[in-house]
Amino acid sequence: MPLSILKLAICLLLLMVVPTAAAPPPDGARFPIFPIIEPNVRFWEKIYGVYDSSQGILHDKQNLDIIYTAIDLVDWGTPGASTINRQLIKFSRLRYKKILTNLAKGQKPRSKEEKRIAALFKRNKNPSYHKARDNIRLQVGQKDRFRAGVVRSGAFLPIIKRIFQSHGLPLELAYLPHVESSFNTSAHSKAAAIGLWQFTKSTGESFMTINSVVDERYDTWLSTQAAAKLLKKNYSQLESWPMALTAYNYGRAGMYRAKQKWGTFPRIIQYHKTGIFKFASKNFYAEFIAAVRVARRLESDASLIKDRPWANVTVRLRGYASARDLRQYFNISKEDFVRLNPALLEPVLNGRKYVPKGFLLRLTATRVNRAKINAMPKRLFHSRQKSSISGTYKVKKGDTASTIARKHKVSLKQLARINKLDSKGTVRVGQRLKIPAYNAPAKNSKVIILKATSKRKP
Repeated sequence: MPLSILKLAICLLLLMVVPTAAAPPPDGARFPIFPIIEPNVRFWEKIYGVYDSSQGILHDKQNLDIIYTAIDLVDWGTPGASTINRQLIKFSRLRYKKILTNLAKGQKPRSKEEKRIAALFKRNKNPSYHKARDNIRLQVGQKDRFRAGVVRSGAFLPIIKRIFQSHGLPLELAYLPHVESSFNTSAHSKAAAIGLWQFTKSTGESFMTINSVVDERYDTWLSTQAAAKLLKKNYSQLESWPMALTAYNYGRAGMYRAKQKWGTFPRIIQYHKTGIFKFASKNFYAEFIAAVRVARRLESDASLIKDRPWANVTVRLRGYASARDLRQYFNISKEDFVRLNPALLEPVLNGRKYVPKGFLLRLTATRVNRAKINAMPKRLFHSRQKSSISGTYKVKKGDTASTIARKHKVSLKQLARINKLDSKGTVRVGQRLKIPAYNAPAKNSKVIILKATSKRKP
């Protein structure tokens, strides 16, 4: 048999016996896995695909191949779980600090666990046990939450991929919310980042409308358009997807300075150090790669049934309108109205403010709604927004800002802000004060904060 035919036969045989990968990895040309981040990618694949939220993983924060233990935590729904889990973590951390301290003193490992820990450092020529002792970090497992995120992603991935494709972006980027929010549209971070794409207010305002009546960070479609524009800007300046993605967490300006100083992504990861370029930023790209891999594996799991996309139609309002009037006209419940229009804030939903003119209203995609959109009567619309001022009040002898606020059933903070009072809320007799039309909701009244979903600490 000729050699070329023999080679072909061998190749065909291999194709028959070696199954094709059900979940292809990210495009290696655009999203390379550099040797320096390989341990990090492996680590995050375990966090997303092996350990669940009932496990706390103690590991070295610099060498992520070094995992000391997985602590079995008390179920988060149990009363006092946070306190109990903190104690479990504390005692476990102390145990491994003691082992590392003894190894640093030159003591030979005796127990099975001490020998296992010593073996973790054998790859290092000069292991620094003292340094490792101070580098122990906790990471809560995410397997169950990640799986739930994959289920939720079914409602969003098709539209995200279409939007990204229209911007000429790699479709792998559609998986980024797995790292940012687990596809929870109400997600809120300690840094006040909001929504599916976790925009802070300062960054979000460059791409979206964010004010007292509308916050487009909650809207999947609008926030995805904003994320596409931000990622595109990052890439156009940094010319590298590893850098562009890291900039999504660290900031484009900071990443540009790092590139100017170090040149390549691996050198940035190895040498770049600033007050804010720490564990989260250094691991952001590795987390993304791991998230794509784990998500694609889960998507090929026939037992996992993903949510379906919401079929909806939109209409841009030609005037200001009451949310209640719109719900009644389209015969839609408040729950569905809020679900379809998550960008509308409490003052609008409670009727203290109108849905703003030009707002892109979303409705369930029915034949009746399509017909009603084309026949919306003028009576639904108003020419101006509801005033934030209900009236004025002339300060009398004995009045204080506090008593005036209570009298008019508004918050002292609102009264002080709208009248530009000093930090003490000083008022004077005869002063004419503006009275707010309503009590503003708490700053994050719409936000759902799940404390137990912290990636690191309970």
